Amino acid sequence: MTERLDGPQAPPEETSGGSTSGPADTPRKQRRLGPSPMMAVAFLLPAALLLGIWVVYPIVYSIFRSLFDAPGDGFVGLGNYVTIFTDGSMLKTIRNNLIWVIAAPIMVTTLGLIFAVMTERIKWATAFKLIVFMPMAVSLMAAGVIFRLVYDEDPDKGVANAILTTVHDTFSSSQGYPGARPREGEQSAVAAEGGAVVTKQPMQSGQPVLIPIVGVKPEFMPAEAQPARAATGGDQLSGTVWFDFTPGGGGVNGAVDGSEKGLPGMTVEAVSNGQVAGTATTAEDGSFRFEGLPAGSYDVRLPQANFVGAYNGLTWLGPTLITPAIIGAFVWVWAGFAMVLIAAGLAAIPRDSLEAARIDGATEWQVFRRITVPLLSPVLLVVFVTMIINTLKVFDLVFIIAPASVQPEANVVALEMWRVSFGGGNNQGLGSALAIFLLILVLPFMIMNIRRFRREDT
Repeated sequence: MTERLDGPQAPPEETSGGSTSGPADTPRKQRRLGPSPMMAVAFLLPAALLLGIWVVYPIVYSIFRSLFDAPGDGFVGLGNYVTIFTDGSMLKTIRNNLIWVIAAPIMVTTLGLIFAVMTERIKWATAFKLIVFMPMAVSLMAAGVIFRLVYDEDPDKGVANAILTTVHDTFSSSQGYPGARPREGEQSAVAAEGGAVVTKQPMQSGQPVLIPIVGVKPEFMPAEAQPARAATGGDQLSGTVWFDFTPGGGGVNGAVDGSEKGLPGMTVEAVSNGQVAGTATTAEDGSFRFEGLPAGSYDVRLPQANFVGAYNGLTWLGPTLITPAIIGAFVWVWAGFAMVLIAAGLAAIPRDSLEAARIDGATEWQVFRRITVPLLSPVLLVVFVTMIINTLKVFDLVFIIAPASVQPEANVVALEMWRVSFGGGNNQGLGSALAIFLLILVLPFMIMNIRRFRREDT
């Protein structure tokens, strides 16, 4: 039986999968890839809750608290913020932070770049990286304790002054007898002249020079000092400088007695017509002799430098050097971090660019300055900005290294915030204002880093 066609029939509808369906069929529901939104919320909620408790709430409360006075009862508006920029100690704190922001990031980034380049050119690069990066494994508080000892003023305890005194003593004697003076009223003797000690009359070769000294404190008497030996004259100008004091009494003033000790390490000068013709140094028994001195009469002089204290280095923890000293400790801790990041950037530089420059005749310095550094500029900027953030937040090193007497000279915003709020000031209104001020300083650099990271990801 044949079917009668009244007209053209519409072609069957095709689905995306190639199957046919009638016009009354509904399209298939598309399935979502990945977990459901509720599952994402369930995983993010704990982190968001902790972030709100530990970050958002403290920031909001600190802003609110900064508008009130120390007890928290009286509303002062922006009064605490005005105090930050009008109080003398606060301005000194801001000045110190400015020094930190300018000096520390530049030093850390520069040293990190130098160390990173060195690791590509020296043997045992792995051991070198390990040594430089090792301070990162030490907490800032422990680093502060270490450098408090490093900067100790006593060269027997502080490494910094031990190095300085060793270098100084290599080129100049540091033996000194502060407070010592010539014995008064002696005929043989000597007279003080502008802090120096000079013989009263010119001396000649063969005429022994006796210079008795008193007032030497026991702590400044060298351990190597031997019993004084009187000079016997001879062809050269010679003499003895000794401590003219007999323990227990006795002895003859102005004469070398057997129990009296020589003063070693003293510089002795032979002066003729106002000019130094020769220089000698006293031995352990206090004796001295000028070698190769022309015949004639000379004034024998002990320079004023013999009567000042021995060189003991610098006062690192004093008010003048305390901030540079702490910045040095900061650089020691963070230079390894900068080295690792910059070394990773160096490894990513295309070597063909460097080789092409060398083939074209560029020196190593030109390759470094015009190719390596520009290609490393994104990494260097990240390190530099990160160090700025760390310097703005520095607290531990300043608190541990700076003694209480000079801490105001080394103060920074983070430490001042703690001192004002909890370190005896008990003014949490001003402390909260300092916290918000520090947050405002840090935020631009954090945003800069985040934008750069996002730009690199895209």
